[in-house]
Amino acid sequence: MRSFSSADLLTVWERGANLSMLQRALLLLIAANGESTPEMLSELTLGQRDAQLLNLREQIFGRQLISVLKCINCGERLELNFDVADLRATSMVRADEILSLEIDDYALRFRLPNSLDMEAIANLEVPSGRRVLLQRCLLASHQHDQEVAAGELPDEIVRAIAERMAEADPQADMRLAITCPICNHRWQASFDIVSYFWNEIDAWSQRVLREVHTLASVYGWREADILAMSPWRRQYYLIMIGT
Repeated sequence: MRSFSSADLLTVWERGANLSMLQRALLLLIAANGESTPEMLSELTLGQRDAQLLNLREQIFGRQLISVLKCINCGERLELNFDVADLRATSMVRADEILSLEIDDYALRFRLPNSLDMEAIANLEVPSGRRVLLQRCLLASHQHDQEVAAGELPDEIVRAIAERMAEADPQADMRLAITCPICNHRWQASFDIVSYFWNEIDAWSQRVLREVHTLASVYGWREADILAMSPWRRQYYLIMIGT
């Protein structure tokens, strides 16, 4: 995973402005992985993708993360400070690993979802999306040696497959254990690294462009020269001109 300069990150931000969050995730990974093809990155499991995004986020913005949410019980505004390590799963499967499940006379073989699968169901309602996702990931399904189509599987079998997928790819569903200091209510909150990371990039990019505008207006410097400066040096010049 290569390092990002300020100019590199601004270029990624500009290219991703009109993309979906799924496409932005791949855009970031493609920019960071010079040796991997877009096809290879698209076929990573969601957990593998998010693990790489966590690593990239740590490389660019550091280990500490800050988030704000409301207690689901009393509504108190909470500020969370946590570490990238708190979000890392301890186990990871291979992108090409085939999973199997035998339950209620059903023998099933399936793979884990990837970014291409999620893109395919992005505009579908939840029930339809689940069925299409199952159709894409199910490799073989038999009951008493008779083949069964994905659409004919009972709901409890579909739920069992979903549970097995979640168990095999825990990084795909990152959660934080939260305790409200006011009412002591405890719950688990989902954490979406793609949205969180992109919002950070968006805020950073807008701030840096304002800095470039200010310095270019005062000193007449080129954007490339300003971006090549360290953040500390840029801030020092901004302090000297009173911003």
